[in-house]
Amino acid sequence: MKKVRINNQITVPELRVVGAKGENLGVLPAPKALERARAEGLDLIEIVPSAKPPVAKIMDYGKYQYQEERKERKSAHKVHETELKGVRVGLGTSEHDLEMKAKKMSEFLKAGHRIKIDLMLRGREKYLDAKFLGERLKRILKFVSEEYKLASEPKKGPRGIAIIIEKK
Repeated sequence: MKKVRINNQITVPELRVVGAKGENLGVLPAPKALERARAEGLDLIEIVPSAKPPVAKIMDYGKYQYQEERKERKSAHKVHETELKGVRVGLGTSEHDLEMKAKKMSEFLKAGHRIKIDLMLRGREKYLDAKFLGERLKRILKFVSEEYKLASEPKKGPRGIAIIIEKK
């Protein structure tokens, strides 16, 4: 949670003050705003320090912390993290198996995830023509039913070729 200044920590000369019930009390000198907050038995909390003049609210600090924590939790629920899902296929993978993997990839794309497709190469397969290997990758991608775009071009690695796709 961000650090906020309360009561005597507020050093600016003037503040735009919001009352305990949400009413606008106008621009007040900081000592007068603090005196008013103490008279009501509450705290003076600087809620928008970057404004000119800064905005402060008269309320209970514990209640303010609770409300901010709830806002933070609520916004954390809305955040959807995308994962990098991996799918491995070989050169000799059958059409049916490719269809099944493509169906799963379509589900991943629909959920908003990125997919890394590894074309696993063993032994002599690593030295095959690059065009031939590119066609094998395209063969996998033609079964994907969801709209996608290439996030990275095919990269050759020690175990084969990898490509990353994501939702369009």
